[in-house]
Amino acid sequence: MKIAFIGDIVGRPGREMLKKHLKTLKEQHKLDLIVANTENASHGFGITPNNAKEIFSYGVDIMTGGNHSFDKKEIFNMMLTHPILRPINFNSSLPGKGVEIIEIDNQKVAIINAMGHYGMPQTNNVFEILQQQIDILKKNGIKHIFIDFHAETTAEKRGLMMMFQSEISGIVGTHTHIGTDDYEVENNTAYVTDIGLTGCKDGVIGMDSKIPIQKFLGQPWGHFDIPKKCKKILQLIIIECNEIGATSIEKIKIIE
Repeated sequence: MKIAFIGDIVGRPGREMLKKHLKTLKEQHKLDLIVANTENASHGFGITPNNAKEIFSYGVDIMTGGNHSFDKKEIFNMMLTHPILRPINFNSSLPGKGVEIIEIDNQKVAIINAMGHYGMPQTNNVFEILQQQIDILKKNGIKHIFIDFHAETTAEKRGLMMMFQSEISGIVGTHTHIGTDDYEVENNTAYVTDIGLTGCKDGVIGMDSKIPIQKFLGQPWGHFDIPKKCKKILQLIIIECNEIGATSIEKIKIIE
């Protein structure tokens, strides 16, 4: 079983990279499931129903989110009818869900979307929520559990790995848009601190660098925009599993 995780898709450039490359990647690597973080897919802030349908059409099976999951209110109804996750530790009164369970080769697989705490909106304790949820899934006979952990700090992500290695099949980090090279498999659990963005490579976290630099220099006004022209990158992690857990993890980058 092979599952691919795509890092934060940022705006039209990220969607264009999926359109151009995802079908070929799926065929070349014989992918059974593709999970993508799409909370920045619509001009960098949230996702619209039209863009969600577009991304599904390119071959993505499950979408995950984060702190921008609720930026576009028009996506709320679609979150109830499609595999579009939002962090499980958001208040339960909010739209959507944080877990999707599917079947691959007669094996049930659970994808969990979770969000860290540092620099993020207020949520319930992610470590307690995940411990409870993983216990429930394992009691229901689900062996392969994967988490998209949308978090700012490396310590929170690494801490999650220390908590759950050997218990689940994979933990992949998103949110910082900066890919890390610490991908590994330990005790049948695959891990990477951050997959990295899919979108514009030659800016600041997928955005035109003008406004971020302006803000760093003490001028607080301005709105982040995605460049009309840029160098593009697609980044994904592929995790292969046997009946016990993860056996390998691979990072793929395509740069244009």
